[in-house]
Amino acid sequence: MPLKLPEPTAEEKAHSLRLQAQIQQEIAAAGGWIPFSRYMELCLYTPGLGYYSAGLHKFGAKGDFVTAPELGPLFARTLARVFRERLKRLGSGVIVELGGGSGRFAADALQALEKLDCLPESWLMLERSADLRQRQFETLRERVPHLLKRIEWLERLPDKPLPRGIIFGNEVLDALPVEILRLDETGVLQRGITSYQQGLQTCWQTAPESLAELFQQRVGEPIPGYTSEICPLLPEWIQALGGLLEEGYWLFSDYGYPRSAYYHPQRRNGTLQCHYRHRAHESVLFWPGLQDITAHVDFDAVSEACQSAALQVDFIRYQGEFLLDNGLTELAQTLLYPQDTTSDHIKMINEIKQLTLPGEMGERFLLLQASRLKS
Repeated sequence: MPLKLPEPTAEEKAHSLRLQAQIQQEIAAAGGWIPFSRYMELCLYTPGLGYYSAGLHKFGAKGDFVTAPELGPLFARTLARVFRERLKRLGSGVIVELGGGSGRFAADALQALEKLDCLPESWLMLERSADLRQRQFETLRERVPHLLKRIEWLERLPDKPLPRGIIFGNEVLDALPVEILRLDETGVLQRGITSYQQGLQTCWQTAPESLAELFQQRVGEPIPGYTSEICPLLPEWIQALGGLLEEGYWLFSDYGYPRSAYYHPQRRNGTLQCHYRHRAHESVLFWPGLQDITAHVDFDAVSEACQSAALQVDFIRYQGEFLLDNGLTELAQTLLYPQDTTSDHIKMINEIKQLTLPGEMGERFLLLQASRLKS
C-alpha cells in the first residue's frame, strides 16, 4: 500500500512552489537537466527556501525526525566525557560543532564539560542556516546563558587553521548531496531532474566516465538495475575540515555502513530516503524544501577521504558500543534522583535503548574518529 503523507498547509505549499520555480529556472539555464546532487543541494540549502535554510521545525517530536541529542542529555554528556579526554591530551583547544541542530547538543555538552572542569577555549558552531543559528542561540541563551561568551557562530570555515581542538559532526555526512547511479545493460546511468509541464520529474542519462568507473569499482559484480549513491563532494569536504586544525581530533557520527555492506547485492535500491513528519519515504519530488533528503554514509569513503587529508583514522565503531564503553549507563544512573517519577525512569530507559540497541541507533549508526597529533 502506498505511504500516505500528511498534507502541507497552504503556506507551506506556497513556500515549496517558490523553491520549485527557482529549481526550474536553474534547469532551464543548464539546458534542461541537472544532476540529482544539484537538486538535493537546492532542496536542502537554497537561502531562505531550502529545508535547512528556511524557518521549518525540523528536529524533535514536532519536526520530521529525531536525532540522538533530541532524545535527552545522555548522548551529549557521554560525548562530553570523550571530549574531556581529548582536550586533556591536547592541553587545551576549541570544539567545532558542524551543523548544531536545535542547539541541544551544545547546551548539554557544555553543561557537562563545565561540571567536569574542562570547558573548551571556545565552542564554534559552523552553521549555514540563519534560522538555525537563531534557534541555537535561543536554546543556549536559555540553557547556558553564562557560557554564551564562549560560543561563536560561523557561516563558513575560518581562513586560517586553528592551533588545536576537536571537530564533531552528528548526522552531517548524510546531508551531503549525492549522485544516484544505476547499472544498466548499456553501462552506468545517472539520475537527474528535468522540468515537466508545471512540475518536475526524474530521468536518467549516461553517467560521466569518471563517475561510472568509480561506481563500478565500488559495486563490483555488475547487477543490471542495481542502484546506489556516491557522494562526490566528500573528499573535498573532508580535505577542508582536515585543514581547519593543526592538531586535534575529528569525530563523525551517522547512520551508514562499511562499503561491503553499503554496496551489498541485496541493497539493490540504494539507501536514499526522505523524511517528512516522522515518515520515511522515497518520493524525492514531494514538495521540495519541506522534507529532508538523506543517504546513508559509506564509511570506507569517509576513511579514505580522511587519509587523503593527512589524518590518521583511529577507529570506526558502532555508536552503541562506543557510548557504553565511555560510561553511558553509569552516567544515566547519576541523572536519576529519588524524587523522579516512574515516567522519568521510563524515559531514561527508552533513551538508553534508542541509543544502544542494535535495531535502533546502536548499530545503525557508526562513529569514526580521525586525528592529527604532534609527537
